[in-house]
Amino acid sequence: MESKTGQSSGRQSNGGQHDGGQSDGGWPGVGSGSTGGRTFSRRWVLGAGATTLLTTGLTACGSGSGSGGGDGSTLTAFVYGDDAAKVQQAAVNRFNESAAAKKAGGKVKLERIPGSDYAPKLRTAMGSPSAPDVFFNWGGGSIKSYQEADKIIDLTGIIQDDPVLKDGFLPSVLAAGDLGGRHYGIPMRGMQPVILFYNKTVFAEQGIEPPTTWDQLLDNNAKLKKAKITPFALGGSDVWPELMWLEYLVDRIGGAEVFRRVQNGDAAGWGDPAMLKAAELVKQLVDDGAFGAKFTSVSYVNGGAPAVFAKGRAAMHLMGSWEYSTQLGKFPDFAEKNLGWTAFPSVDGGTGDLSNVVGNPTNYWSVNSRTRNKDAAIAFLKECASQQYAKALVANGDVPTTSNAAQLLGGAPNPEFARFQYEMVERAGAFTLSWDQAVGDELGTRMLTEIGKLFAGKSSPREFVDACKGLK
Repeated sequence: MESKTGQSSGRQSNGGQHDGGQSDGGWPGVGSGSTGGRTFSRRWVLGAGATTLLTTGLTACGSGSGSGGGDGSTLTAFVYGDDAAKVQQAAVNRFNESAAAKKAGGKVKLERIPGSDYAPKLRTAMGSPSAPDVFFNWGGGSIKSYQEADKIIDLTGIIQDDPVLKDGFLPSVLAAGDLGGRHYGIPMRGMQPVILFYNKTVFAEQGIEPPTTWDQLLDNNAKLKKAKITPFALGGSDVWPELMWLEYLVDRIGGAEVFRRVQNGDAAGWGDPAMLKAAELVKQLVDDGAFGAKFTSVSYVNGGAPAVFAKGRAAMHLMGSWEYSTQLGKFPDFAEKNLGWTAFPSVDGGTGDLSNVVGNPTNYWSVNSRTRNKDAAIAFLKECASQQYAKALVANGDVPTTSNAAQLLGGAPNPEFARFQYEMVERAGAFTLSWDQAVGDELGTRMLTEIGKLFAGKSSPREFVDACKGLK
């Protein structure tokens, strides 16, 4: 998924952001705000493994004054170098002048790493004497290798014992970047949940309502196809937009714990009945023409899927929250007047919590286990829970993941949409990290290949499940 800030953006942040967990702003059709960036980052991280192989000769870019040497008086923080990094720079400036920094005996130096270079440069630096003390990441699989090598601090106990960190963030987001149920990061950018968007004009003309159940969704599909309108836009040539369907279906059918098994390294989790049922529902949608006949040649990245949606040729679009900024940048009239949004519907017989959300929760700060000033690093992380930090995110077009953010959303570019996102995530029983990010880039790339085959009709639901059980 994408994100504007590298995350998400995170993708993104939306990282990356997203190019959605916060961003690179380089994708066609993505707005100039951090949300657009999230879209890029999120998808970009899939290529991080391959990129690393090509750039192993890069020199580390740490300052040498953090974990790699010195007395710990200056800590280095690596951040995804998109436009949203200005929020983190302002936080660094505030922290360095604060009583907390003085008490901890350390200040922070922010190093912005260009988005396309971020993952390989971080990996190179983490294996060198000049590794950063604190660094931006996507949580989950993106930091698994560092966690396994004991290169990052387990923050679980620190968070539980500190009211600012424990109560400062939405629980579902704090937990979404975990590994094995342990916290290794602190949220530091905006959220990017996957949302079901719909064209209000098309719905009104066809006399239908946003679906709250799977049967209602299928009924809507039948009415839309009769009117010669494709029910859902889908950028199938990119494959990752297809992933969102499986993420929500598995969650609605079996709950967040189904994929959690896979994320925790149990490939047998793919054999859960919810996985097969979700794949069967995908096949039903494809065979029924829910995505049109040519969705495998339509791209989100080049603006194709958003255009099909905005122009009324498709009635709905399941996409990350950065879709709003994408539409605002490409089709502002549509975004401001006809773009609607709702939660993913329930599935008959499903046992999943209907409040659950999937997508790019946010981006995170993690702390190098070799830092020479752990107290200063933790003190800096607390800055991300402050109201001033949350205000800066809102001003940048993001929806903060802090527990105090609700009162600030009136200043968002679209307060109604911002509140919808925030309340959606605030009440979520679980926020599942996008599967490809959760399992890491190598397994994620192989998984997306199997998903592409399922949607293209090149493998059956059973063949899809069996193939994924072999991903280890």
